[in-house]
Amino acid sequence: MSNLADGLMVAAGPLLVASETRDPFLVALAAVLQYLPFLLFGLFAGVVADRVDRRRLVATADLCRVVVVALLVATILSGEVSIAVVLTAVFLLGTGEAFADTTTSTLLPMIVRKRDLGIANARVMAGIVTLNQLAGPPIGALLFGLGRSFPFVTQGVCMALSVVLVLRVRLPAHGRDRDQARSTVRRDIVEGLRWVWGHAAIRTLVLTIVTFNVTFGAAWSVLVLYSLERLRMGEVGFGLLTSALACGGLLGTFSYGWLERHVSLGNIMRVGLVIETLTHLVLAVNTVPAVAMVVMFVFGAHAFVWGTTSTSVRQRAVPTSLQGRVASVNMLGVMGGMVLGSVLGGLIASRWGITAPFWFGFVGSALFLALIWRQLAHIAHADEEASVTPDAPVEAD
Repeated sequence: MSNLADGLMVAAGPLLVASETRDPFLVALAAVLQYLPFLLFGLFAGVVADRVDRRRLVATADLCRVVVVALLVATILSGEVSIAVVLTAVFLLGTGEAFADTTTSTLLPMIVRKRDLGIANARVMAGIVTLNQLAGPPIGALLFGLGRSFPFVTQGVCMALSVVLVLRVRLPAHGRDRDQARSTVRRDIVEGLRWVWGHAAIRTLVLTIVTFNVTFGAAWSVLVLYSLERLRMGEVGFGLLTSALACGGLLGTFSYGWLERHVSLGNIMRVGLVIETLTHLVLAVNTVPAVAMVVMFVFGAHAFVWGTTSTSVRQRAVPTSLQGRVASVNMLGVMGGMVLGSVLGGLIASRWGITAPFWFGFVGSALFLALIWRQLAHIAHADEEASVTPDAPVEAD
């Protein structure tokens, strides 16, 4: 339900901004404000998720988002809405999402056995693809056409239902004991960062995610211009490219159970990163729309398989008491990499042309993949490293 609500916002949010202003800076600012809270509050959200009842934290964060949406709807219906109101609402909704998403990622490891986390995360990913990326945006655009307030009213209802549903989830006991509760936020954040840095496999996984999000962000920041100017597909063509990516993601998530049974996690990660690296290369040299559609479909399948695998590997390895903080470090890497990559992509394209960011993505991905190639099999079994205590005997390979 929350992914459907977010999917409605994907289309309705930019349309509402555009209905209030055509200033490119303000339009771009709306996109920045949506993700900025993850950078500002992400680590703090991880600390909170490890301190309190996680189910109630998700419900509280989503309930706050319902209130923000209700206030936004009230301004629209009263005619008092303005670009300042819209941008403030976008930032507040992004803040609620930062707390809700960080905490939601900690729930599955508490209720699903480690061996089942792969298929469980694949089913979560399927919900993201179908509702957030495929169904939500067109429904949001349709509702906006019927009335500016309609998609936001629907979003609020979906979010309220998600609150009711998450409160029905039963979790084992968790949270801080009395001695741990005396710890400061700063100390908790440092503890999470030290755990990631001290755990070789998870450290490499996070660095991989940061690097590949920089290269991905650089290329995808100019994808709309690439489709318009190089492929000459028009606005509808750009929508088809993103739809092809989502359809590939749907195939990837539905086939994950079979992949996990027949292919080692290390090889899933290796093949996936090879696909991502070659995606940049093919798009850099390609001028045929049909080829781009196929590439985006394959890349979409990889992206969601990789997301499922990396999430499952991390969740299996991280202790329950640190799930929130490690998830927030991971999220910071994702968002930080995307922001840095987008900035680099714009600068590179302005200086060397529209295909230059794809060349940058190919070379950067290829170099980093060569560096970590042998470590990927080790990363895939990070939970085995985490289960070894300092006093426990370690068997030789």
